[in-house]
Amino acid sequence: MQFVDFLNTYGEAAKTSAGFFWKSGWAFVLGYFVSAMIQAFVPKGRLTPYLGSADTKSVGLATLFGTISSSCSFAALATARALVMKGAHFVAAVAFMFASTNLVIELGILIFIFLGWQFLAAEIVGGLLLILISRSLMLWTYPKSWLQQARDKVNEEADDEEQDFDWRERMFSADGWRLVGKKFVSEWAMVWHEIAIGFTVAGFVAVFVPASFWKAIFFADQAAQSPLYFPMVLENALLAPFVAAATFIGSMGNIPLATVLNSSGVLFAGIMGFIYSDLMVPPLVEINARYYGAKTALYIAGIMYVSIVCTAIVLHYAFALLGMTPESSHAVKEVTQFKIDYTFWMNIAAVLLVGWLSWLNHAWHTRNEEMAMDMGGSGKIKRTIAWTALAIIAIGIIVHLILAL
Repeated sequence: MQFVDFLNTYGEAAKTSAGFFWKSGWAFVLGYFVSAMIQAFVPKGRLTPYLGSADTKSVGLATLFGTISSSCSFAALATARALVMKGAHFVAAVAFMFASTNLVIELGILIFIFLGWQFLAAEIVGGLLLILISRSLMLWTYPKSWLQQARDKVNEEADDEEQDFDWRERMFSADGWRLVGKKFVSEWAMVWHEIAIGFTVAGFVAVFVPASFWKAIFFADQAAQSPLYFPMVLENALLAPFVAAATFIGSMGNIPLATVLNSSGVLFAGIMGFIYSDLMVPPLVEINARYYGAKTALYIAGIMYVSIVCTAIVLHYAFALLGMTPESSHAVKEVTQFKIDYTFWMNIAAVLLVGWLSWLNHAWHTRNEEMAMDMGGSGKIKRTIAWTALAIIAIGIIVHLILAL
């Protein structure tokens, strides 16, 4: 009987993970389609000369650039390194990293679907606040010698890349749209690992890890009695980045798990701190260490951690003051339901769009005979884990269907 109970639970966990994929599939496709068009049609080379200082203009442009860029954490780090290579200030580069993983279109759609409009509003306001706080912290603590060494290291590894073009000519050309297809497929090639792993982890955590566990480590019961009690708010904000780091989930994959935390009674500060901590997972810190050296990577991670904690606390009290603190808006079972509604038709449209973009990608590679660029974080181990996660879901769905007969 215990084995049958385990199989039932396993099947339910796999169904929940698949439900996360189902609910958000069209949002991913739409978001990355928009991102691919922006990357293909917006000349990056014209922006980098304006990012060479830590003033408001440079940080603002870096934020705008990040907002219209990729939501892949690994791509964000790679692009930030490219900006530093072209003369961008490190403060502007950090602003870009925060914006490209917290203020992008596809992430906003996902947060709205899974968590609700209050969390989306918090994500936007908090993302800007996060950048302002990190800028201030870096200006106060700026280690010139460390960051100069990091810049020298980047410049030694630099190669030439032309990123200036006539955007109007490209937008109205067949080659321009082939490039959109190439960018779209390249983005998916970079992020599908963390999405697969993140959604699988979230589904199994939602079913196998009892809400009492999250309530215990986040002191949810005590916090529910006094949600504005500062020690509780501080504990949630301080702990959330470590929970995010322990999951190894990137910017897109952690939203379903944030839904689990939300339904388990974790404070608003804790949930926002968790969402903002996608750049602090160990693989990303290791990549920054490879780019800039260990000291600079740990310095950037420290700046991010303090900024995230401060932002989460400010959002918690600001939203409480405005009476906008969200309740547990979506239960996990509610989010992962399969039914013929707008999600079904949007996913059908998304499949057709993916087919067209894949064809454009094939046409681009056929004409250019270029292999896809391998971004950091897409190694054999991660691919193996991602495929294993998908296999676990597939087997679990079969088990669920058999037991339901």
